[in-house]
Amino acid sequence: MTETSTTLPLRAVDVFEARLAELSDEFTAIARERAALDAREARLLARSATLADAMADSLVSHDETPAQRKALIRRSTCATLAMATRASELTVQRATGDAERLVADAPDVLRALEDGRISSRHARTITDQLQDIPVQGQAVFLETVLPIAEQSTVARLQHQARTLRERLHPESITVRAARSEADRRLEIEPAADGMAWVHLFTTAPVAVAIGERLDALVGAAHLTDDDRTCQQLRADALGSLCISGVTTADQTDHQGRRSPIARPVEVLDDIHPTVNLTVPVLSLLGVSEAPAILDGYGPIDPETAARLAVNAPSMTRVLTHPETSAVVSVGRQQYRVPADLQRAVRLRDVTCRAPGCGRRARACDLDHSVAWADGGTTSVGNLACVCRHHHRLKHLPGWSLDHRPDGVLDWTTPDGKRHRTEPDAVPPF
Repeated sequence: MTETSTTLPLRAVDVFEARLAELSDEFTAIARERAALDAREARLLARSATLADAMADSLVSHDETPAQRKALIRRSTCATLAMATRASELTVQRATGDAERLVADAPDVLRALEDGRISSRHARTITDQLQDIPVQGQAVFLETVLPIAEQSTVARLQHQARTLRERLHPESITVRAARSEADRRLEIEPAADGMAWVHLFTTAPVAVAIGERLDALVGAAHLTDDDRTCQQLRADALGSLCISGVTTADQTDHQGRRSPIARPVEVLDDIHPTVNLTVPVLSLLGVSEAPAILDGYGPIDPETAARLAVNAPSMTRVLTHPETSAVVSVGRQQYRVPADLQRAVRLRDVTCRAPGCGRRARACDLDHSVAWADGGTTSVGNLACVCRHHHRLKHLPGWSLDHRPDGVLDWTTPDGKRHRTEPDAVPPF
């Protein structure tokens, strides 16, 4: 009995280890195959950039400078590849830049990627750090970091590569920090369920100071038995400071105490947006829970939409049919867009109508699909929202646009492929 109870677990362990070894081998093989494909893609993207540069003078008017001609055809090439794979143009542009550096400046790293000895993330980490190192120091850098990449995680490689880059860089960190400061920016990324991310890229002292200020506010809030977590309090404090300039809520709790940090719902009344807010009629009447659509974000709950509507003096409120979601009324509280025609086209399109482009309609040109000089009319059936970038690409060789009924656009890219975009109508709920 004792022998049986001892043997069975051992057999189970043997089976588990054997099967896990098979899975591990297959997992490793897939990683190597993926790395080889990434290397192949890098070579292809580098060739696409070379092709664009070689053809630029033949395809673009010589009214542009040589650099402008190359930039235009490179953007046209990246847009073509992006549309063919349903990727963002920015992603393809960045991948092309990474590929050029990998192929031209780090051939040994490329071979390691092809062999599956490193991943594409390892390779990108190396080329990102390599680009600012002078030519005379690049060989030393590559000889040092490539063995590290083959034996370590990406995180450890990043730390080692940054340290080595600092030693080899000819400029002081003071000079580079001043130059990098020009890249500071803030980006908003929509998330699910009425939430969104705010990404701030700024100088290290400002970022640390923001964190310390929020920590101080959170410490004060904890003295009042606030039931929120530290992260929730940090987020709420930052939102209150940005929107109203203070963190304290106007409301008091059930014991008559004023909360040190306002909650998100308590700062809604301080938001005065200039936006398009599409609201189903029944939701506005309070007899339906169908969400409203906030321009630039997406679905939000009806209660939040109603509070925003009250405080938005320059908002265009759009009422939609409860069954078809067709626009049935456009508010006229403010004549912000100079013509109803422009408003109708922007409401129909929501974003730039080029495949894969998400630039908001109000930041786009109203483009005549058939040019006015060629007999095109100024009408809903011949107008579409196209961002300045795609507006310019549309006139380059190999590009064409066919405006079909009901606002459907058929784009043809220089590779001969056709891509259809349809109006981004408000979806029925």
